[in-house]
Amino acid sequence: MMSSEHFWLAVGFLGQVFFSMRFLVQWIVSERKKQSVIPVSFWFFSIGGGLTLLCYAIYRMDPVFILGQGAGLFVYLRNLYLIRRKQSRLAEAGA
Repeated sequence: MMSSEHFWLAVGFLGQVFFSMRFLVQWIVSERKKQSVIPVSFWFFSIGGGLTLLCYAIYRMDPVFILGQGAGLFVYLRNLYLIRRKQSRLAEAGA
């Protein structure tokens, strides 16, 4: 049976995996395109990792970690909003 401490360690490691995946995805896409690219999936992995790590930070009651992950989430969500807004404008211009 998994203890509470083991569960939260698993949550923390899962968050780190999500966060690491964003760099792997960015690297692969950039290599394929032969230029630096930040794909939309980068931001989704950032949100997944940020939310998971924020939960872990809250469990640990670490105010520095909480502030860092909370601020990061704002940036990741804002980037997705800007991407969607641009896509909507382009769709309207093409219609």
